[in-house]
Amino acid sequence: MNLLKNHKWIAGLTLALLISLGVCIYSLAKVSGSGASADTGFGMQWRGGEGASFRSGERGAFPGSRNGSQAAGQQSATDGSSGASAASGSGNGRRSDTAGEAQSAAEGSAPGSGQGAAAGSGFARPAGMNGGGRFSGGGFGSDGQYGTALAVYAAMFAGLLAAAFYYAKAGKLRINESRRRLVVGLLLAAGLCLKLAAAPWISGYRGDIHFFTTWAQAAAKSLGTFYDTSSSDYPPLYMYILYATGKIVTLPQIAPYFLTLIKLPSIIADAVTAGLLYKAASRYLRFETAFLIAGFYMFNPAVLINATFWGQVDSFFTMIVIASVLAMTRQKLGWAAFFLTLSILMKPQGIIYTPVLLFALLRTGKPWPWLKAAAIAAVTTIIAALPFSSGKSPLWLYQLYSGTVNEYPYASVNAFNLFGLLGANYEDSSSTFLLFSYHVWGLIFIVAATLLSGWCYLRSRSAAFASLSALLLISGVFTFSSSMHERYLFPAAALALLAYAYFKDKRLLWMAFGYSATIFLNTYAVYFGYTSRDGHVGFLLFFSALLNIALCIMLVKVMLDRSRQHNDVPNLEAALLPERL
Repeated sequence: MNLLKNHKWIAGLTLALLISLGVCIYSLAKVSGSGASADTGFGMQWRGGEGASFRSGERGAFPGSRNGSQAAGQQSATDGSSGASAASGSGNGRRSDTAGEAQSAAEGSAPGSGQGAAAGSGFARPAGMNGGGRFSGGGFGSDGQYGTALAVYAAMFAGLLAAAFYYAKAGKLRINESRRRLVVGLLLAAGLCLKLAAAPWISGYRGDIHFFTTWAQAAAKSLGTFYDTSSSDYPPLYMYILYATGKIVTLPQIAPYFLTLIKLPSIIADAVTAGLLYKAASRYLRFETAFLIAGFYMFNPAVLINATFWGQVDSFFTMIVIASVLAMTRQKLGWAAFFLTLSILMKPQGIIYTPVLLFALLRTGKPWPWLKAAAIAAVTTIIAALPFSSGKSPLWLYQLYSGTVNEYPYASVNAFNLFGLLGANYEDSSSTFLLFSYHVWGLIFIVAATLLSGWCYLRSRSAAFASLSALLLISGVFTFSSSMHERYLFPAAALALLAYAYFKDKRLLWMAFGYSATIFLNTYAVYFGYTSRDGHVGFLLFFSALLNIALCIMLVKVMLDRSRQHNDVPNLEAALLPERL
């Protein structure tokens, strides 16, 4: 009894882990015994379990090459294709950034004002499923299940989180455990098991799951011809993950878990990111607060809906971004360049964070760090791209990026931001608004955010300011730029928590809560088909867009305040030393 009393947190979390592990094992065993079957050829049919069924070519048209859409059912095992038209050159046959971003056969044209898809794109991204109404089954959206349960979970999470931070602030939450890393590890492991238990029973965003499935098969067949035979417009890095997935799933015993394997890297990345945030926070904050930060991120509904529900890879991308920013705050610029390069090789959105590294290099005042960072970035890019470069022009990777960046010439692509608030969802970005086009306004705001971020960073004389600069860049670009998708803001919640760990400014903690709310609402609305393609501004869009704008303004105020307070910045050199006993 004394042992339980003295180690009640370890005992409680161990029990929670055992229960979640049991639920996970039961869930995966039920999937295996549910009659699931898979044909791992390119005409694959896969069924994962109740609520998680997916068939290649199921209801609706899957996009083919960038020059046209391929109707559903045209995929077949006999033709040996991956279900997408082969490209005639490097970078052709790409998919849009969000896979449900495909043009339906019934529509035949891009959403919005009736304009065609982007020149050369061949397909466009539907805003709301079935004309903006709730989607139920089939096609490119979700199956409509668990929407109410997820909303209830989000409300309960918000209440419990508020209570936990209140008690922590009042000093009523105390974790008297000497083995603190074990406590955090048990918490994250329990969350990981619960997400894995839910993953196979939630079908995900069907368009994305379809593309990740066919990409995994194409990558496993041959990396050298991957971009010629698949519909991918993603850079090379994540294709290595899908390559491993495609190889593993050829085992008959593993085939029923295809959907779980697709979601697995991002679910693991959730736990890793939470661990990184805890490690940073534990150096400057009380253990109880650092513990809550890790739990906040791990069980955050905005994080849960992205990987476990949708099946997207923003969690994996965010993990790399956080690793890069952490390296910048510790003035390890070589590692920062390495992780930043990986983020760009994962998603083009990684380019948004490039100015932060440039500011950090500028602070050194020496040429050697610039040369080192450039060499690391070049070598990393060459190594990652080389297996895919067989028979391609030297500029094939540049062409891939330029095609992806220009895929959606719209003012907003379901993003709850300024242009969405103005009713410009799927409005052509070349349309004029107050003297300039939406695209030009977006560029103006990007330049302004970059200059302000750099000025505050250099003015602060603190390496920790990299976290604030990265937060301003992603939130400013998402809120005020064009061609933004609903998930581009995803790293903001983690970056706000990281910045709070360094600066202990309560406004940053409120920003973490606020960004989590808007990320969740935006993703929830698109996933369950509550968005509109006709420029209608509903309550969710109105509320979230205004909140995002307010959070950006608050962030600018925080950065201006903190850049003047040189004495309040954390001693990062001390952070590199072992903790005192």
